[in-house]
Amino acid sequence: MKGTYLGEFEEVVLLAVAIRSGDAYGAAVTSEIEQQMGRSVNLGAVHSALHRLEEKGLVNSQMGGATAERGGRRKRLYSVTIAGKRALEEIHQLRNQMWESIPKTAWS
Repeated sequence: MKGTYLGEFEEVVLLAVAIRSGDAYGAAVTSEIEQQMGRSVNLGAVHSALHRLEEKGLVNSQMGGATAERGGRRKRLYSVTIAGKRALEEIHQLRNQMWESIPKTAWS
């Protein structure tokens, strides 16, 4: 397993996999990110991030069934592992801690 440091884009992809639980494949993850963040995302970049996340043990994948809409091709479905869930929880906690540490005078 590679290191578990998450870059910003990897974090976004991991969150999208969690949101699409049970239906997280490359195009669906890309669509979820575009919908949630209001920005276009390159499918190849998502696949690269998914590959890195799998190498880090933060997601795992399995082949789904063949579908007619994909011309009989199968989808690779991703799910967040326990380590991936833990990584997201740690990031969430760290970000909240940092937001709460901003002095009120910083906004005036």
